[in-house]
Amino acid sequence: MTELTLDVLQSTEPVLLRGLVNHWPLAEAAKRSDTAFCDYLRRFGNDTRVGLWRGPHEIGGRFFYNDEFTGFNFAREVRPFGALLDDLLKSAECADALYLGSTELDGSFPGLRSDNPMPPLDAHQPHVSLWLGNRMRVSPHFDLPDNLACVVAGRRRFTLFPPAQVANLYVGPLDLTPAGQPISLVDTVNPDTARFPRYAEALKHARVFELEAGDALFIPSQWWHGVESLSDVNALVNFWWRQSPPYMDTPLNTLMMALLTLRDLPPEQRDAWRALFDHYVFDATDETAAHIPAHARGVLGAPVSEPIARQLRAVLLNRLNR
Repeated sequence: MTELTLDVLQSTEPVLLRGLVNHWPLAEAAKRSDTAFCDYLRRFGNDTRVGLWRGPHEIGGRFFYNDEFTGFNFAREVRPFGALLDDLLKSAECADALYLGSTELDGSFPGLRSDNPMPPLDAHQPHVSLWLGNRMRVSPHFDLPDNLACVVAGRRRFTLFPPAQVANLYVGPLDLTPAGQPISLVDTVNPDTARFPRYAEALKHARVFELEAGDALFIPSQWWHGVESLSDVNALVNFWWRQSPPYMDTPLNTLMMALLTLRDLPPEQRDAWRALFDHYVFDATDETAAHIPAHARGVLGAPVSEPIARQLRAVLLNRLNR
């Protein structure tokens, strides 16, 4: 059986892990039948109310923006988990696209995680979620944490792009997003190469993986990934964890601050700030602050400790509230 080794967990490239969770009761039930799979899930939260997305037949399973880019082409609703399972079992008759996004196992489905464990990740204290739906697809996006995506029912196709391909993916708004992360505007199933010509270059670097129940895929931090569900009942359990301490803020905050403070400066000033960022952040070494006595380095101390993180956060909040 494939194993989740330290080399995999520290990889900077995607890693396909065939059969990693074949032994999970979730995957075993799915291999018996869709009904057996849904019956197994009902044991852990049939009456739990969950938030889901529902899209009409016309969207072709693609959860995306509306034509005016003022909102989205799907509706959000809350209903009992068991009702969603009933709808999925009738997917062949159901014209709607159904999608239960990241729903935490521990809070919504007590016991499901312990019944389907992943011991190699316990030390990382991962966030563990269930994803469930019928035939649908999600546009390429990235996640800050490392991601172990375990398919437990149906088939899924993942299309991955390295972080450096961001300029070729035609990313949409940062502040109007379907689920919090910016997404590519390219339809990976039917790409409009006239409108998005640079996408052809992104495809040269793409990695495509098709997984069945029991298979898993390690997706490193910030790799763009689009996901297609290829069966009437599809489910995935994923584990997210960061290699940085929990007290460190998301770099997305830095990006938003940079848009506020740096992007529209004159070119010469942007170049000056780029030099400062290179010196203190991107090219920083032990020598960057070596000329300052250790006790006086303050926020230049490396690595950033929890007290320094609290200090920096307080300074930022104070300045933002002026």
